Amino acid sequence: MRFDELELSDDVLDALDAMRFGDCTPIQEQAIPLIFSGRDLIAVAQTGTGKTAAYLLPVIDMLADEPEPTDSVSCIVMSPTRELAQQIDRQLEGFSYYLPISSVAIYGGTDGKEFARQQNGLKSGADVVIATPGRLIAHLQLGGIDLSRVKYFILDEADRMLDMGFFEDIMQIVKHLPSDRQTLMFSATMPPKIQQLAKAILNDPAEVKIAVSRPTEKIAQSACVVYENQKTPVLKHLFRTISDKRVIVFASSKLKVKDLAKSLRKDGWKVGEMHSDLEQERRDEVMLDFRAARLDIIVATDILARGIDIDDISLVVNYDVPREAEDYVHRIGRTARAGAGGAAVTLISESEQGKFGELEKFLGYVVEKRELPEKIGKTPEYNPNRRSKGGKPKRGNRPNNSGRRNNAGHDKKNPGQKKNARHDKNNAAHDKSNPEQKTNAGQKTAAVKKDKRKNQQ
Repeated sequence: MRFDELELSDDVLDALDAMRFGDCTPIQEQAIPLIFSGRDLIAVAQTGTGKTAAYLLPVIDMLADEPEPTDSVSCIVMSPTRELAQQIDRQLEGFSYYLPISSVAIYGGTDGKEFARQQNGLKSGADVVIATPGRLIAHLQLGGIDLSRVKYFILDEADRMLDMGFFEDIMQIVKHLPSDRQTLMFSATMPPKIQQLAKAILNDPAEVKIAVSRPTEKIAQSACVVYENQKTPVLKHLFRTISDKRVIVFASSKLKVKDLAKSLRKDGWKVGEMHSDLEQERRDEVMLDFRAARLDIIVATDILARGIDIDDISLVVNYDVPREAEDYVHRIGRTARAGAGGAAVTLISESEQGKFGELEKFLGYVVEKRELPEKIGKTPEYNPNRRSKGGKPKRGNRPNNSGRRNNAGHDKKNPGQKKNARHDKNNAAHDKSNPEQKTNAGQKTAAVKKDKRKNQQ
């Protein structure tokens, strides 16, 4: 369906034409008529499907039809991050280019002068306020802000807001809103906590669900099975063979992001980095440079995984396998935006094979494994069902080792038991009375290593 087949005004259609928007995405086709009907809505669709336009276009069209402009806030759009709030504000500016719609973006990480500008925008009654929950509450606590005439309350990336602990903040904001508002909730997933929030703030909502949490078929997905120390050489190989322009590389920690960006710059690539240690001003500079092609590659943590709309991303690389399947979907969703094509490659170390195997089960298919050139060196086989590095059973899971005292011949073959012989002897009576307290050395070592990895992250 084309946008001109919907009930959008000529002014909005002119703006869409200037921005080269022609055909609706499925979420836009289904959500826009429901929003025009006045119903509350919960819409679930994968990242990169055009959810922002799905709610902004009908809302600004209805605001422009108001008989007289008001000096109060008419619409609030909630965003989980500063970056997404800024992006929504930019899109709103484009969509409302031919309409008398005012907006103000409210987010943290700014100086006193910017805070005062935000406060003035709220008090003077911007038509649309795009805000992060914490900063909007900070302004409300100062007083003098009237939200009693808000007609539209929109939550974008609602699942992520709840993941970040904003449930109570959202409920506090809702207390300032009129009960007869229209509430629109957009999310990439539909976990129980989203259903709980929807029940609390929506009134008999319509539901739209589009391809929940599955990557678009436009993304060419593949993976490289490697040893950990081969990841950086393989990454550089991908740059040379697929693309080294318009690339985002996701790593699991900000320390890895910093080290990897430094290594790539040393080899001559134009690289920026994005992580939580950067001040907001520096983040804005990096994004501006990337959009303007002054940077070709961004290495980032998951701070860049959701809600950031960057055109023409040719390649997304998961330097580390994401912790959760949803994170994988959001990361690779940075490419193949709005129907375009793109590639996504994941680097899988030995210790990450089990995690990637679970991801493939979630996807419902096996991701293609790339062949690497001989100069990379020998790579491990892919066996996601192995129980430990190298495919060997863990010490605590050896056959016939049930935790009971074994015969002397078996004890000689089990160095873990031999190592703990003195401890077992001293506590023999206690062990007999409470066999559940017996723990072999291999299990203890694994637990310590797991805790250590958790703390490092």
